[in-house]
Amino acid sequence: MQPFDSLERLEQLEVLDPVLKRLVRAVRAVLPPGGVRDALHGVWLGHPAHPALVLAPLGCFVGAGVLDAMPGEQRAARTLIGAGLLTTSPAVAAGIADWSEMHEQQQRVGAVHALVNGSAVALYVASLAARRQGRGATGRLLGYAGLGLVSLGGMLGGHLAYRQAAGVNHAEHVQHRVPTDWRTVASLDDLPDGEPVARDVDGEAVLVVRSGERVHVLADVCAHLSGPLHEGDLVDLGSGPCIVCPWHGSTFQLEDGSVARGPATAPQPVFDVRVDAGQVLVRLPGAG
Repeated sequence: MQPFDSLERLEQLEVLDPVLKRLVRAVRAVLPPGGVRDALHGVWLGHPAHPALVLAPLGCFVGAGVLDAMPGEQRAARTLIGAGLLTTSPAVAAGIADWSEMHEQQQRVGAVHALVNGSAVALYVASLAARRQGRGATGRLLGYAGLGLVSLGGMLGGHLAYRQAAGVNHAEHVQHRVPTDWRTVASLDDLPDGEPVARDVDGEAVLVVRSGERVHVLADVCAHLSGPLHEGDLVDLGSGPCIVCPWHGSTFQLEDGSVARGPATAPQPVFDVRVDAGQVLVRLPGAG
């Protein structure tokens, strides 16, 4: 039996779903699509914000644990615990925003991840209170218990990222699987005008959108969670035509694949396009 077998069983814990669905609806009501939600996802950063934001509280809590093992450093340890608690809120907010746009298996693990880390925060609050009341030994024990839960929460977060691929770029593989030269993707006359359709380039799915004589071609696999972009809607947010992923609403500019709206943070691969003798030819810059 491998260490992560129990976590894989946790992924299938469907009994959690009724509660989690209500929580997802509540989060989406509080954080509707828009600038705040995109900021928490990390659209502005081009990378999920949650992993970066957890570094501050995690570093403080680990540092406090080291100082607690050193004579005469209890005041410094108390300061670090306070700083860790203060920097927890942004990380929690970003994590909740990301969690609300995950698939069911990820949400089950993510909910336990949040519960474990929330319990760790409660222990650190109790630790800080005990220290201020002069009960230093109790405060240190509570701090180390909190550090143990933080470590367990980190393992769950690692499982989400590395086993379940939460937060990773699901379109990154495209540039390694398509040929580097020009390939025919369709006949121009066979493409409907103003309607997203799916085609393929040597077996790799692509999204094709024709607008008159202009053709846009992007990877069809959404960078967020592999949603089929060709099933989404075309919109214009004021900066040009975009495609909206039908699964979680990630919105990409057709012109350059950039993220117009999260939860995706990575851009879509965009193909160069030319029309030759009525045939639409494509190639992906940087492929290979």
